[in-house]
Amino acid sequence: VNIVESGGGLVHPGESLRLSCVVSGLKLSDRAIGWFRQAQGKGREGIACLSRSGKNTYYPDSVKGRFTISRDTVWNTAYLQMRSLTPEDTADYYCATVRPDHCPGPAIEYDYFGQGTQVTVAS
Repeated sequence: VNIVESGGGLVHPGESLRLSCVVSGLKLSDRAIGWFRQAQGKGREGIACLSRSGKNTYYPDSVKGRFTISRDTVWNTAYLQMRSLTPEDTADYYCATVRPDHCPGPAIEYDYFGQGTQVTVAS
């Protein structure tokens, strides 16, 4: 399984960014997919999950209403649309396959993930 994230960069507060995640070696339609982030000196924070069925999502309060996860099963690519970014969103962002498949909430496990893409929000 290979996962490659892209789309990170430097943006100003209030701007938007869309991250992409190309997955090979498994079908996104067979797995739940998620994004987590890790800021410098801090622990991992799960920020989005999309269930295997594509019908259920999970977002923590820190990003709910601002971030949207989606997938394209034809291109086997997942996306994270981020809006109204703040400096607190600055982190390395990772795309990962998730267990269990229905994204029940914060208690999920990540098994395969990529090298990450860096997002910096600064004025």
